Amino acid sequence: MATMDKYNLKNPAMKRILQEIKEMQSSPSDDFMSLPLEWQFGIAGPRDSEFEGGIYHGRIQLPAEYPFKPPSFMLLTPNSRFETQTKICLSMSNHHPEHWQPSWSVRTALVALIAFMPTNPNGALGSLDFKKEERRALAVKSQEAAPRFGSPERQKLIDEV
Repeated sequence: MATMDKYNLKNPAMKRILQEIKEMQSSPSDDFMSLPLEWQFGIAGPRDSEFEGGIYHGRIQLPAEYPFKPPSFMLLTPNSRFETQTKICLSMSNHHPEHWQPSWSVRTALVALIAFMPTNPNGALGSLDFKKEERRALAVKSQEAAPRFGSPERQKLIDEV
C-alpha cells in the first residue's frame, strides 16, 4: 500500500477508504481483487454462468463525497455484458445516487457487479446483450492478457490485478 503521509487522514472519505483497504487485505476474496487508491480491479466471471472462467479488469472512480455519494464503475475488458470504457448504470452506481447506501463499500459494490453480470440488461446505459456463446468466447479470451491502458505505472498495476 502507498505511504500514508501523502493522504489527508482527517478527511472522512479518506478514513473510510483506508478502513476498506484494511478490511479487503485482511479478508481477501476468491471472486475479485482490488488495488485500492489506484482503484483498478479484477473480477472473476460469476460461477455457473456463461461468464465463468473470465477475468475482467475495470476501474472504480470514487467521488470526493464518498461514502455519502456512490462510485462509478467501468470495465476495461470486453465482456459482452457491459460496454468497455463506459460508466455502467447500476443501482449502486453514480447513475442512481438515490439508491446508494453509505454503509455499502467497494467490496459490496464489486460483489454486486459480479452478481449483475448474468442478469438481463433491460436496456440500461452501458449494457450489452450478446448470445451466451459470444459471452463464453469472450470469457476465454479475457484470460489471455490484461488490457493495455494509461501510463506505465497504471499498466503495471493492471498487470498485477
